[in-house]
Amino acid sequence: MFGKLSDYSLDGQTLTLHYEKQTAYLQVLTADIINVFVPLYTEEHRSKAIEDNKELPVSVSLEKSASYIMLTTPSISCRIYDNFKLDFYDKDGTLLCADYRGNRIPRFQLQDSFIEFIKQEGHDVDMAGSMDYPVQSVKVLDQDDCIYGLGDKTGVLNKRYYEYENWNSDIPDPHEDCFKSLYKSIPFFIILKEKGLYGIFYDNTFKSYFNFGKENNGYYSFGSDNGNLDYYFIGGSSMPDIVSNYTYLTGRMPLPQKWTLGYHQSRWGYDSEETFRSLAENMAKYRIPCDALHFDIDYMEHYKVFTWNKERFDDPALLLSDLKKQGIKAVTIIDPGVKVEKDYPMYEEGIANDYFAKTPDQSVYVNAVWPGDAVYPDFGNPSVRDWWGNHLSFYVNLGVSGIWNDMNEPASFNGPLPDDVIFTDEDRPSTHKEMHNVYGHNMAKATYEGWKRLTGKRPFVITRACYSGSQKYTTAWTGDNQSLWTHLRMAIPQQCNLGLSGMAFVGTDIGGFGADTTPELLIRWVQVGCFSPLFRNHCAKGNMNQEPWLFGDEVIAIYRKYVELRYSLLPYFYDLCRVCTQTGLPVIRPLVLHYEHDEAVRNLNDEFLVGEQLLVAPVVEQGAVKRMVYLPEGIWYDYWTHKEYQGKEYYLVDAPLDTCPIFVKAGSILPKAPAQMYVGELDNPALILEIYPGEGSYVHYQDNGEDFAYEDGAYNEYCFTKNAAGSLETTMLHEGYEKYPEIILNYV
Repeated sequence: MFGKLSDYSLDGQTLTLHYEKQTAYLQVLTADIINVFVPLYTEEHRSKAIEDNKELPVSVSLEKSASYIMLTTPSISCRIYDNFKLDFYDKDGTLLCADYRGNRIPRFQLQDSFIEFIKQEGHDVDMAGSMDYPVQSVKVLDQDDCIYGLGDKTGVLNKRYYEYENWNSDIPDPHEDCFKSLYKSIPFFIILKEKGLYGIFYDNTFKSYFNFGKENNGYYSFGSDNGNLDYYFIGGSSMPDIVSNYTYLTGRMPLPQKWTLGYHQSRWGYDSEETFRSLAENMAKYRIPCDALHFDIDYMEHYKVFTWNKERFDDPALLLSDLKKQGIKAVTIIDPGVKVEKDYPMYEEGIANDYFAKTPDQSVYVNAVWPGDAVYPDFGNPSVRDWWGNHLSFYVNLGVSGIWNDMNEPASFNGPLPDDVIFTDEDRPSTHKEMHNVYGHNMAKATYEGWKRLTGKRPFVITRACYSGSQKYTTAWTGDNQSLWTHLRMAIPQQCNLGLSGMAFVGTDIGGFGADTTPELLIRWVQVGCFSPLFRNHCAKGNMNQEPWLFGDEVIAIYRKYVELRYSLLPYFYDLCRVCTQTGLPVIRPLVLHYEHDEAVRNLNDEFLVGEQLLVAPVVEQGAVKRMVYLPEGIWYDYWTHKEYQGKEYYLVDAPLDTCPIFVKAGSILPKAPAQMYVGELDNPALILEIYPGEGSYVHYQDNGEDFAYEDGAYNEYCFTKNAAGSLETTMLHEGYEKYPEIILNYV
């Protein structure tokens, strides 16, 4: 495709490479990030993930040898050969990433006659994921390489030996390990090697494909149906460095409102004012803290967005006001599909302003979703985003506190949207084939910017579908899971890989969305969910309700215990969100993120870290009352009993139904809050510091938890340091907000 390198030139930090058949570019953005760009589709980058200029001043050198030229930064170097073969090295000269030069040989091949033979019994035949696409890159895969990322794909933490596709998909079937696509397209992954590591971000919105050694154990590949070859090689000395560099590139989670970290109760089927009032009463009756109730599609009039059903909700504003007096905020669902209906303002305005996607013959494209025949806002058009965002005043004026974007893959009931449906890419026409994977991203951007413009508060947006960079605008959940133990187990690697992929504020539907939960499954799920940034119980109409008081006194007591645990740890969770805004490191983390040299954690699927100080080893097997726990290096303390454990060992620990094994790292200083039924119930409560044996320090953040005043310095930052003698010293790193009335020290 490329041929021999005929000429090259370095202009600033961009190297232009002229081959016999193609021109290519390497741009040094930072010492750790090099963009590889081949303009196969457009002459310029059309990134949705990367906003603004990310190039920083870096010293760049260029050397020529007999067989290659070498581009070098202070951290990495790239050797460039004929046929545009690239090899990346770290600063010590260790080869990290090499283009594959050999022939592609699938691990197994079947004759066509045999394929037809086994299809007679109804078998699907997977041809080992052989990839050969118009745009692609094939790279060497070493024996011990582990692969992480790609968002919330199904299956295990380490994606080695699997293949995936990025095509945002609403698949109602129970999600299994073999699913190639789900709701999100996050084309970023990390390769952890025996020595060294790196990340790849393949910034291409067309349907894309990732084969991580399934085709052949000696190489991996990524490619797409169209677009540019546009990827970023991301270096770093540790896995946190890789995550930080990737989120520098694509953006980081903004600081959320503090109440959003509380408990959320939801169900598709809460369909009347009486239901919501009863929910609030039962939360108070059973003393289960709660900050939000979610309104699924039943609150709307005939499922029309920006409407409220006045038959089932006599006075929505009064209802939401009464709930707010009890500390409970309303979060309303919005789908993108706009009902085709004469005199319906959203439809009429969109038609008048040419705001909906079109067919190639320039008629408005119609499919169907919940309201019946529906049209699709063209969110790639900035004017459409502004229009949609301004209409959010309907919800703001009623007292809604957050927006939940659903069905935004986009979903459709009358078959998938054709590839040639016309959408807009900012300032040019495009097609569904190119814009499908960023439809949810653009909808989230419209919602975030509109809400911020209308309220001045930090927007709370949830999405089902997204793309790389969506973390700047929205939280996410993993979509329509099921009340299955396999889905509880999968919740851990899904959230961990989302966090590694930049999406830090995430969660799963506690108890499972589809099918019927059991008391035991619900308990074990809330023990995982209370550590998820998005802490929501949600289930589907037609299945068993999942409010904890429906399962008896034992379930109520245990459920309350873990919701209260979450509320006691809210200062810690808020601190972790602050850290994420600064470094990109997520709240929920796989152990491999901080212990990458420990082979025991590279494939560990059923434990996770919350920050660096808490290790959670939940029970995810039906009937289990004990479980094996691996603790990495260092000294750890059982959160419940304070028993000391030495790390780099396996332990069989007790885990009766009311106990989720939790361990605290030695030297930890955990910030905690007094008991409360909702965020803000206590006016400027005391800060509790739970102090564990060992030396350590901790930075704690405090602000009003609502708006953007912190950007102007209205916040406090404390540094607590515990020395070898056991005394605690407090240093104010920044003071710009009302201090705590009291700081209570609890030594473990």
